Amino acid sequence: MNDVIQEKLKSYQCETKEDEENAIKEITQEVALYALEKAGFFEQAYLQGGTIHGLDRFSEDLDFALRTPDPKFDLSPYLEKVTELMNVYGYEIKVSGENSADSNLRSRFLKDDSIKKLLDLKHNLDLRKKIQIKIEVDVNPPPAAHGEANYLDFPIDFMITTHDMPSLMAGKCHALLCRSYIKGRDWYDFLWYLKKGTVINLAMLGEALNQLGPWKGKSISITKSWVREELEKKIQTLNWEDVKKDVRRFLKPDKKEVLNLWSEDFFIKKLRNL
Repeated sequence: MNDVIQEKLKSYQCETKEDEENAIKEITQEVALYALEKAGFFEQAYLQGGTIHGLDRFSEDLDFALRTPDPKFDLSPYLEKVTELMNVYGYEIKVSGENSADSNLRSRFLKDDSIKKLLDLKHNLDLRKKIQIKIEVDVNPPPAAHGEANYLDFPIDFMITTHDMPSLMAGKCHALLCRSYIKGRDWYDFLWYLKKGTVINLAMLGEALNQLGPWKGKSISITKSWVREELEKKIQTLNWEDVKKDVRRFLKPDKKEVLNLWSEDFFIKKLRNL
């Protein structure tokens, strides 16, 4: 059934090698989500991230949070089923990796070096380079998140459960405030949420800040004003050239021009829309 993958790839109209590589990864993620649904995974977990809601950038990872905390959660049985189901579409998935040093995370990598060899590629990709998708599950997520059903139509119609937009915004604000390294994708996503007029699930953000980061265990009171003030402080500490460099390769060609505007002043003014 790799012809299904081929038709999907054509729809991307990739202009560069990088675009085509990213497109194949994104298609692989969609097939993996379908396989996870068939394995019953979404009875236990929510998908995190804005892609399902139309976020227009490529992603490397699939991040999930359990519906109910379970420190004994085992991802392996689901991934065994995933490898079987993805084989139908021409993938030969190998699972690797170990749990993160943070015991709250269960992480594995899905690796495939077969699907590109079965496709009619527009660009001269390195066929030896494996496709790699990281699957990460938070087994002790902060409480107060809200979930909802969403639907995908590739490779066929199916349903998954995700965090709702306010909960996703809370998770994104937590990452922006607490991440110790530069990740330009977070700031691109943040602009997208602002443009959508997304409110913050403040209860969830407060729980997340109390669980992990500089405010851990402090049980601070979270308001929109507090979030604005702390984000402005963070914005003032960043090297924006490094931020732009990190995100550029994940953007489709028509979206890269916006990076010319990125600066401390640009983001501080955007905070007014929070």
